[in-house]
Amino acid sequence: MTFSTLPFLAILSCHTILVSGLDNGLARTPPMGWMSWATFFCETDCDKYPNGCINEKLYMEMADRLAEDGFLEAGYNRIHIDDCWMERAREHEKLVPDRKRFPSGIKKLAKYVGVKDAAADFGTHTCEGYPGSLDHLKVDAVTFASWDVDYLKLDGCNVDTALMPA
Repeated sequence: MTFSTLPFLAILSCHTILVSGLDNGLARTPPMGWMSWATFFCETDCDKYPNGCINEKLYMEMADRLAEDGFLEAGYNRIHIDDCWMERAREHEKLVPDRKRFPSGIKKLAKYVGVKDAAADFGTHTCEGYPGSLDHLKVDAVTFASWDVDYLKLDGCNVDTALMPA
């Protein structure tokens, strides 16, 4: 080692950061899988687009494709249910899956696909105008847990940051 490399190594060692985490096997990679939004956005007209609308059939087919096409084996083990899956209004303060497009409900769908990702919104409404989670965070957390959802993406549409709890 030459004298000129010593200062470089000294500076490099000062920038080394120790990272620690639980050794429980979780989150070894970022969530990898399939998300409906990039292709289907908020297409909810299943009469007009039966093979291209947001419904339980679409998510079941995509789960099957992940397995059949080898993606599951490669670590792509998430099916993410994005916006537009719910009814336009809450019932008894709870989010409710659209009954026509998700007749079996989210819990049964989550069990079928084997992974449990869903999306909600921290604002008053989702990006596409469905009910948001602002002022309903606790009831929504309990609802998603009752459906065995284990990963939740919260968008930040339609939120006044001044109204966000500290």
